[in-house]
Amino acid sequence: MAYRFLIADDHPLFRTALRQALTLVSPDAQVHEADSLNAAIQCLDSEVEMDLVLLDLGLPDSEGFQGLLNLRHRYPTVGVAVVSGQEDPSLMRQAIALGAIAYIPKSSPVNELVAAVTATLNGQTWLPAMAHHESNEAEKEQLAQRVASLSPQQYRVLCMVADGKLNKQIAAELNIQESTIKQHVSAVLRKLGLINRTQAGVLLRSLQQP
Repeated sequence: MAYRFLIADDHPLFRTALRQALTLVSPDAQVHEADSLNAAIQCLDSEVEMDLVLLDLGLPDSEGFQGLLNLRHRYPTVGVAVVSGQEDPSLMRQAIALGAIAYIPKSSPVNELVAAVTATLNGQTWLPAMAHHESNEAEKEQLAQRVASLSPQQYRVLCMVADGKLNKQIAAELNIQESTIKQHVSAVLRKLGLINRTQAGVLLRSLQQP
């Protein structure tokens, strides 16, 4: 079976190395490349559905987990594996809580990278051994899981609330009734266990910064 992969990374040399590793997983693989989050979105909008997106957290037009959150809510059926140079165990688990199906350190040897991609294609979640070290950020990971539980529309509303937009402005941008926006905001606050819009903005910004 010829799998379809999308590598979203702004370093050409690493994209080349990752492409070579993917051919070990599937010699006939179709590998697409993007050097920014926007380019990745354009590719996903124009191509047939990908089997896996390999996403770098350090894309120039994406901050922290913003790219992962964006892709998970735009394309909920497409698996996203984070491939990053950051090796903080709590960061790895947080990525999984936000919907990634794997967290692959860029320092991983080729055989480990192949094992990780193979596991995701078999429907498994993959983390390196170091990710299971103890962490004191359990609360942040729980909040990440709550954000991941939002519907695509609720997540869009959350992002706009975090940007300081009023219900009327959000309604105009999404072309829906302001009363519907109020319902979405209430649902978002309830799901996240928050009291007001300010807390929602602070929470989202904290999750977007590893």
